[in-house]
Amino acid sequence: MFDSSVDSSATELIISSVIPLMSGHSLPVLGLGVYQNDECFDSCMTAFNAGYRLVDSARYYNNEAQVGKAVRESGVRREKLFVISKIYHPDFGYESALRATDESYEKFGLDYIDLYLIHSPLSGKERRLETWRALIEQRDRGKFKSIGVSNYNIRHIEEIREAGLELPVMNQLEIHPFCQQRAIVKYCGEKNIIVQAYCPLVRGDYNHPTLKDLAIKYQKTIPQLLIRWSLQHGFSSLPKSSNANHIRENSQVFDFKINLDDMAMIDALDRGDQGACQWNPIHAE
Repeated sequence: MFDSSVDSSATELIISSVIPLMSGHSLPVLGLGVYQNDECFDSCMTAFNAGYRLVDSARYYNNEAQVGKAVRESGVRREKLFVISKIYHPDFGYESALRATDESYEKFGLDYIDLYLIHSPLSGKERRLETWRALIEQRDRGKFKSIGVSNYNIRHIEEIREAGLELPVMNQLEIHPFCQQRAIVKYCGEKNIIVQAYCPLVRGDYNHPTLKDLAIKYQKTIPQLLIRWSLQHGFSSLPKSSNANHIRENSQVFDFKINLDDMAMIDALDRGDQGACQWNPIHAE
């Protein structure tokens, strides 16, 4: 995935581009993150009007009802929109996960949730696997179209495989030039698990001369450069903002292409685990 000679934008990307999932459904390449945005209805509507078709929520974010309301009132056909939510570790376990995911389903007020994730590997192997079995059951009941994980390291996914259970269709990870998670990304690629990049804008901590120089070169903002880098590596990218101008600006990344030499320059900024913004639980037991 991080071989800069392989350019995922060889097929020209547009805002409506999608990535096929193992479940047979398709994931938009660009989405809106709504973490720390309790009243996110207006943000979602701005995003939908700008051409976004994906919103990433979670039980922990306390805004599932806001996202569901925006989807219902967007004027966009439901099948054209993609909604993600996640179950947080205090709710892990088979019965508790069924209850928690039922609550999510009710809060959204939608016929289905497109993709439901385990939010992190915290809690230990037994409860992770019980939770995964609960998600499979909810998917089979028609409440979710697809199921996946977030913040999972290789061994967390391997324990699913070793238990004889189906693999997640997606692993959502903190990925940006300073934290590239290369080993996990490579593993997911080998298993046909799509990687979705959260914190692609490094939570605003992107003051680096390489990024500044390249943004000037391409006549784009640094956030636009970072999102484009993410997309050209084949990730589905989740920039977060509650600012309407920034939401629109973050979608304006389909009219330029970073060349391979410049992609390699950005790739070279990787700091491994030390580059994580804040919460990166991939090493959880």
